Amino acid sequence: MAKIYSENSIKNIENLEPREETVNFLLNYSKALSVINCNKMKFEALLN
Repeated sequence: MAKIYSENSIKNIENLEPREETVNFLLNYSKALSVINCNKMKFEALLN
């Protein structure tokens, strides 16, 4: 695993910024997601 990551790629992580489309997608997804608890089980429903 150590060979996969280089010092250059670690330095580039600081400059990463998500696109506005990505942020909007994640926000809309989280707004539509509903978790239902039923008898110690969890059901995830996407209310779209």
